[in-house]
Amino acid sequence: MHHPWIPFLVLVAVLLLVDLRLLRGKKGSGSARIAWLWTAFLALLACGFSVYIAHTSGKQPALEFLTGYVIEGSLSVDNLFIFLILFRALHLGSEQQHRVLLWGVLGAIILRGVLILAGTSLLNRFEWIQYAFGALLAVAAIRLLFVKPGVAPIHGPMRWIRDCCLRYPSGTQLALRSMLLVILAIEATDLIFALDSIPAVLAVTRDSWIAFTSNIFAVLGLRSLYFALASVLDRFHMLHYGLACILGFVAFKMLAAHWIEVPVGWSLAIILSILAFFAVISRIVPEPPTLPGHSG
Repeated sequence: MHHPWIPFLVLVAVLLLVDLRLLRGKKGSGSARIAWLWTAFLALLACGFSVYIAHTSGKQPALEFLTGYVIEGSLSVDNLFIFLILFRALHLGSEQQHRVLLWGVLGAIILRGVLILAGTSLLNRFEWIQYAFGALLAVAAIRLLFVKPGVAPIHGPMRWIRDCCLRYPSGTQLALRSMLLVILAIEATDLIFALDSIPAVLAVTRDSWIAFTSNIFAVLGLRSLYFALASVLDRFHMLHYGLACILGFVAFKMLAAHWIEVPVGWSLAIILSILAFFAVISRIVPEPPTLPGHSG
């Protein structure tokens, strides 16, 4: 079936322009309220898009889109934690954060498009790739289980980029070189998480159109979601255990697909239940010390 790629990309461009206009580094509760409203609008738009898919392609692709959207959106929360730590470490102002995240979203759209097209091509050509993706997700799930609640330290390349950025401040404005390094850090972070989230979405659908559109809708909401949640993000300190469970569940789907088929509707319900459970647990379990984003 022919899919409207060009109209969709035009819609994405329009949404990015509106996002840029709405979230221009304003401060205070007004900015947070706008961020929440824009995040809610994008979520409603994604639901509307799923209705369009159901009308044009059927119920199954629509469920695949929603499941992919929820998977990508939930795993993106980990990105938000890293962004929060990095911005705190660099003492970035609101306007600088907006600028960096805008470029980060643009880069993420291009990166994910390439990875999804490559991933679907590989899966359609080599069946064993499915088990490699499943193993990758299982490793990612185990890795998340061993992260302490509320702790997400910067290390390796991320530490190097942070240290480089701190060398080039220019009054209240970051020097161009420093800004480029921050954008590089954001893109590197997205690449790392895309290596987990793209296989997770491809466990739900092999249709590149469904995988791409669900990913892009989730990425479009990432910038506004960051500013909506920035003041309360630390309170979801148990959520990474939920993300580990989601990755583990999707890994099981891929590895056991030859013997056990989990309907997409059940997958969506399980993923939403996991998110809700760990969001509630985060409110019940005592909050750990503040994220050590400014420490070396």
